[in-house]
Amino acid sequence: QVQLVESGGGLVQPGGSLNLSCIASGSVSPLNDMAWYRQPPGKERELVARIVWGDAAKYTDSVKGRFTMSRDNKKNTMQLQMNSLKPEDSAVYYCNLVQGLAIKTTYWGQGTEVTVSS
Repeated sequence: QVQLVESGGGLVQPGGSLNLSCIASGSVSPLNDMAWYRQPPGKERELVARIVWGDAAKYTDSVKGRFTMSRDNKKNTMQLQMNSLKPEDSAVYYCNLVQGLAIKTTYWGQGTEVTVSS
């Protein structure tokens, strides 16, 4: 079992920055894939960034060059540094973790809301 707790969301001006964090607890392993997803109002949830063991973070095209995902395996935390924020970045952001081989188990955080507006 894994528990994910997110924080860092809020209201920010266009062009501003925000740092989201996720704390994972329970049976967490560095081998587990971790990712950030977001769901804009009225739209489907989409993948923002993902880190797998031994690989660099990968990003969806819309956030490349602006967002940076990091993972600290010793602290069981992950962060999403968001710069040059745009109104279209407004969404509920979710922390995600997947573990298992043949049988995979997916965990989600409660979500933290980000609003980019002037």
